[in-house]
Amino acid sequence: MTTGPREDWFGAAGLAALLAAPYAVSPQSNRVGARLAGIPVPRLLDRELESEGMVLGAIQVPPDGQPVVLAGRLPDDRRLPGDRGGRPARSGSARAGPPRGRRPVRPRQPGGAGVSGPIDLNCDLGEGFGVWRLGDDEALLAVVTSANVACGFHAGDPMTMRAVTAQAATGGVAVGAHVSYRDLTGFGRRRMDIAPDELTGDVLYQLGALDAFCRVAGARVRYVKPHGALYNTTVEDEEQAAAVARAVRDYDASLPVLGLPGSALLRQAQEAGLPAVSEGFVDRAYTSQGRLVPRGRPEAVLTDAEAVVAQAVRMATAGTVIAVDGTELPMPVRSLCVHGDTPGAVALARRVRAALEASGMPPTPFAS
Repeated sequence: MTTGPREDWFGAAGLAALLAAPYAVSPQSNRVGARLAGIPVPRLLDRELESEGMVLGAIQVPPDGQPVVLAGRLPDDRRLPGDRGGRPARSGSARAGPPRGRRPVRPRQPGGAGVSGPIDLNCDLGEGFGVWRLGDDEALLAVVTSANVACGFHAGDPMTMRAVTAQAATGGVAVGAHVSYRDLTGFGRRRMDIAPDELTGDVLYQLGALDAFCRVAGARVRYVKPHGALYNTTVEDEEQAAAVARAVRDYDASLPVLGLPGSALLRQAQEAGLPAVSEGFVDRAYTSQGRLVPRGRPEAVLTDAEAVVAQAVRMATAGTVIAVDGTELPMPVRSLCVHGDTPGAVALARRVRAALEASGMPPTPFAS
């Protein structure tokens, strides 16, 4: 495969996803070409393609990330009724063969896209409320390098927020705002149909509350990560993702947003001019589409220590993850998450950190 004139629209993660992931021909294919269905290819720029000359067999990636292979005809068994396999419309002239001055892209070798730079280890903390405690915040803060601290909407209260931010500041752990839907009863794990402006206000409210405690401790909020149902919703929902990104931008445009690779959240963060940081989950299973397996399914959470450690090291060193169906997916990430409410979370986090250090990748905060 040879890169074309829009090579700069894609980073290493985009090319790795295109080369590594299996795709199926979508029923939406037509005479323009074969529309593929699979893991969305992430783009650095989220806008419509311009009309320009193309060669047959060229691959276009529209804003939804699903590639289109421009071809004279579809395979006979994939052609739509009445479609005689016409040629795609082209503007300007198209030259057969590789574009001049472009270097060929070689297929990824087994073992993944690879990860460059240090890796961060984050954890959801401060999720108690009043006399009720969840997880061992003190022990986990001695292991992780970034703390996603609940801001009072799904869990957390003023005393908990103050204690966690103070200990994080003392230990040099970066604090992130773990923003959520307003859902204490459901622990923020119930999707809510909320107006974008209202969601933006809720995120701003949570950011300001946590940042106040950080500043008292001599620190500040370093990044933002949605929690639970809000996290999962902003993987696909552009409107809610934009509402979250707008709140972060309005509060502090230098704050990174932490999210799932290829998600609407990271696309909207980039569109808003925010640093977008990809994360992987060491204790969660993945679907063949690169999404998290829903928590309602028995295989959703990994509790076996060996499996957790293996997944962490694979993502950190190879930039891939093995889905529940055995598919190897590209998963280039800058941060790894271990959930504070996973059974045996402290022991798992310690083993993950030790394994990363043994692999020559000691955890380092991604947000300075």
